[in-house]
Amino acid sequence: MKAHIFDMDGLLIDSEPFWRAAEIKVFSSLGIPFNEEMCRQTVGMRIDEVVNYWNNELALNMPIHSTANNIVDELISLVKRDGIALPGVYATLENLKANDRKIALASSSQMRIIEEVTEKLNIQDFFSVLHSAEFEKYGKPSPDVFLTTAKKLGVSPMECVVYEDSKNGMRAGIAAKMKTIIIPEFPEPHLSWHDEADIKWSSLEKFSLELSET
Repeated sequence: MKAHIFDMDGLLIDSEPFWRAAEIKVFSSLGIPFNEEMCRQTVGMRIDEVVNYWNNELALNMPIHSTANNIVDELISLVKRDGIALPGVYATLENLKANDRKIALASSSQMRIIEEVTEKLNIQDFFSVLHSAEFEKYGKPSPDVFLTTAKKLGVSPMECVVYEDSKNGMRAGIAAKMKTIIIPEFPEPHLSWHDEADIKWSSLEKFSLELSET
């Protein structure tokens, strides 16, 4: 393996609670009764696709662009105020850097969120590529964001390891034919879809370069 590609939300930063809070606040302001369980149905999807998903599911007509931007604005304010790295993040990135591996970040989040998060956590210098699914025709579970990232890194998809926390992200990694490690936001109880990944860890504190690459 030559490259390690990381998702961001729920993997590097505990931002999934921020996403849920932002979605509930914005959707509720539009008169939509929204709750955390509904938020979990769309984890790993691009935010414009989330808005479109609920338009279809609930027969709504929310403006996709402005609603998505309002959610992102609220999310960024929470990241700036309360964002912290999840356990094992710094040690993992330092290990990969020390072993001369290529490191990238490929997220469903918009680039402005990626830039805010990497700056907040002070991890931007670890990554040679930052890529957002906003620049792809399809978001996760489509493999597009990972395939483009591999191309930017100059490596074959089969030379990449993907780290993900969500089902949509995991399936995107598998579809890209990359080794896929799942570190679910809710590691217990075990869910059947976790078995689709090559490896499951409870957190990045379990990181092993040898295990990740064999």
